[in-house]
Amino acid sequence: MAHDVKMLIEQLLCEGQLFDVGGCPAFLIMPAGKAESSPSPWVWYAPTKLADHPSPDHAWMFRQFLEAGFAIAGVDVGESYGNPQGRAVYAAFYETLCAQYGLSERACLFPQSRGGLMLYNWASEHARCVACIAGIFPVGDLRSYPGLKTACGAYGMSEDELAACLPEHNPVDRLAPLAKAGVPILHLHGDSDTVVPIEQNSGELARRYSKLGGTMELLIVPGKGHEIIPEFFECQALVDFVIRHAG
Repeated sequence: MAHDVKMLIEQLLCEGQLFDVGGCPAFLIMPAGKAESSPSPWVWYAPTKLADHPSPDHAWMFRQFLEAGFAIAGVDVGESYGNPQGRAVYAAFYETLCAQYGLSERACLFPQSRGGLMLYNWASEHARCVACIAGIFPVGDLRSYPGLKTACGAYGMSEDELAACLPEHNPVDRLAPLAKAGVPILHLHGDSDTVVPIEQNSGELARRYSKLGGTMELLIVPGKGHEIIPEFFECQALVDFVIRHAG
């Protein structure tokens, strides 16, 4: 088992397992005492990179979810930047968890940083499968991070080709299905983030979602950037939001 995920599971004192979906490694952490007769609510974390994401830094928040009866899961699709191949693995991962592991058909999405590209692009194509989205400084615009010059390789395109079809792959341009489905969103974002600037990402996403009639709350963390700190990773408001909207 990958080092950081193993450390996290040991720290949480919970049952965890690894398995493959479409040749990609995935993890699942189950809450204690799950009732087999009822589907478990679950938190879908991204980006999953089993060498370092999730890590012991997520222990506080994950513990809150587990104690509330939530499973936690994720699948490593590499640096997909939300590309169609990664989205296809996500679709297979979702089906596997619901059919084989008894998880709820409505997932609570937890995108962190570039995980926003991955989860939002899947969610826009499967909006009825989403209970809520709760993100920590998530990327909403490929132009902001990692930039089209970097992202285009993952899409098998040139920079100009990706720019020409960007609305098909850019989270801020793909929010209408989520708004129509009534998916509630909450983001935490620091106003000093220089890696994933709030204005081009959570700020722009909030403006567009509101115009579409969607419900989104943006909690701004003053003076903070792209950091692993308690203000982000021990946020009771985010935990409460997920538990409230799990359905």
